[in-house]
Amino acid sequence: MAFADDERDLDETARKLGAWIAPQLGVAPDAVSIEDLDAPLSTGFSSDTLLFDLVYEKDGVERHEGLVARLEPEDFVMFPNYDVAAQAKTLQLLEDTSVPVPTVRWSESDRSVLGVPFYVMSRVEGRIPTDNPPMHDEGWIAEDCSEAEREAIWWNGLGAMSAVHQVDWQGLGFDFLAEPERGDNALDQQLHYWQEYFRWGMPAERHPDIARALEYLENNKPSEQPVALCWGDSRLANQIFDGVECVAVLDWEMARLGDPVQDLAWWLASDRCFSEGLEFERLAGFPGNEETIERWEQTTGREAAHFEYYTILALTRFSMNMARVGQFMKKIEIIDEENEFDYENFASITLRRALSEL
Repeated sequence: MAFADDERDLDETARKLGAWIAPQLGVAPDAVSIEDLDAPLSTGFSSDTLLFDLVYEKDGVERHEGLVARLEPEDFVMFPNYDVAAQAKTLQLLEDTSVPVPTVRWSESDRSVLGVPFYVMSRVEGRIPTDNPPMHDEGWIAEDCSEAEREAIWWNGLGAMSAVHQVDWQGLGFDFLAEPERGDNALDQQLHYWQEYFRWGMPAERHPDIARALEYLENNKPSEQPVALCWGDSRLANQIFDGVECVAVLDWEMARLGDPVQDLAWWLASDRCFSEGLEFERLAGFPGNEETIERWEQTTGREAAHFEYYTILALTRFSMNMARVGQFMKKIEIIDEENEFDYENFASITLRRALSEL
């Protein structure tokens, strides 16, 4: 929820962060300084993100660290609940795998520190492909990269996503992501969640395409349901690149257990939303669907079965997320109440087209 930070007292936040971090480092509070604290508006609606430099003295040596704090939002915009502890645990469990993730330094569940639970992780240097503005229209991918570089970025990003699907989720302890109270298997649990989300987050009569899609998903569940760790928000805009190499996979709010084809479908469906859904031509150099599916299958050793089904699931989820964004934009008066963005946006348009293609 990026816009909440317009009202955050950054000086006071820096003071509180410094006082909290000092004992974590085993130094006196006056030996810690929080510098260049920033709450960028481009970090999304789902949580508050703070970027800062930590400067402290220990054992007679001045040390500098670039850090990022992810805070639970005070007003739940995107999700009915938000668990920063689960996100921090996911990152910690992935630290010694082939999935490139930032290192979690500390986490805090006590609301008395910053008003909400939060965790602090290392800041990974590099560039993030933008979805605002869309990378197919503006930004460094469109303006600074050759076709060969775009192709390499796409494949390296896909490789980092594929690494998520190859981890030993049971051996690493990702069982905590299961929600047996929602259903007997991972897909039933997920559908139950999104049906609840729909009831929680938006009036059904305003979103007939989402209602139709949820009905389709319930009535056409695949009988085979392999289970792996799924990233949940799998797209280039949630990765950091050093040149063409993916050096970090970010944003684990929607991580869950399930058929990893859903991540592949989200990867391609979200790209379709930010190109076709916005009436932009895809950038030259980015591989197409067939090549991407084939590469994922080769990399993971899995079959992309039921890809069409998981594409509808991806676009349904994305449409609900954008409906919530539209409602929030009305609440803070970025758009007026008559605006149709909550139900007529690049995700809902793409969902409608995908449903017509079934």
